[in-house]
Amino acid sequence: MPIIPITDPADPRLADYTDLTDIALRSIREPAEGLYMAESEKVIARALRAGHQPRSILTSERWLPQVQRLLAEFNTDIPIYLGTEQVITPLTGFHLHRGLLAAMHRPPPRTVAQVLASASRVAVLENLVDHTNVGAVFRSAAALGVDAVLLSPSCADPLYRRSVRVSMGTVFQVPWTRLGSWPGGISELQQAGFTVAALTLSDDAVPLAELTAQAPPKLALILGTEGDGVHPKTAAQADLKVKIPMAAGVDSLNVAAASAVAFYATQP
Repeated sequence: MPIIPITDPADPRLADYTDLTDIALRSIREPAEGLYMAESEKVIARALRAGHQPRSILTSERWLPQVQRLLAEFNTDIPIYLGTEQVITPLTGFHLHRGLLAAMHRPPPRTVAQVLASASRVAVLENLVDHTNVGAVFRSAAALGVDAVLLSPSCADPLYRRSVRVSMGTVFQVPWTRLGSWPGGISELQQAGFTVAALTLSDDAVPLAELTAQAPPKLALILGTEGDGVHPKTAAQADLKVKIPMAAGVDSLNVAAASAVAFYATQP
């Protein structure tokens, strides 16, 4: 594994790592260039265990032995770019306090049929724009046995650095893909035998306990965007509308918190 000292943030070999704090730019660049970023030893290790292939690693002298052990464990021979904080921080736009950052090859997307093939409980994310929320939903999905996650076309990228970090790498273990159309994808789920339930605060929504009492053998839970929640057109196409009863005048939970409650309540 070649160790390459870096002294210039403008070094063209470091192009993968530039402007990491510019969400709008990176959200376009990373899919187009077939890469994503994995931060911290634990997250990178989970990516490697999932079969993802690294392009290079950026780190500092302090963390070099850790990086070498990690790459040796997975028999991976890639460039290690070694720099000081004075070089790395202007390059990436933030302090690399987790010690190491890997540029990873983005795996080819799964088809919806592949994701649903052995699934009986899936989460559907409608237009979530906050990468932190997307990562948190994946972490809850992994912890509470959700089989797969489907994303509407405009949902935030689960492989964006912040999503990956918040998920603690669980975006690599829960199968996911994007639906080709929305809310047209609802009929695709229904044709595959799923009962589709939209989490919404509408007046005709039934308490979550009623859904769990029905125990549908195949269930898809739709979670709506931050703020507005599930779109009314989406809810109208679902098989039923479901709400988490609130107390003390609170109208709703954050979407990440709501997902954890719904995933826990609907466990088989």
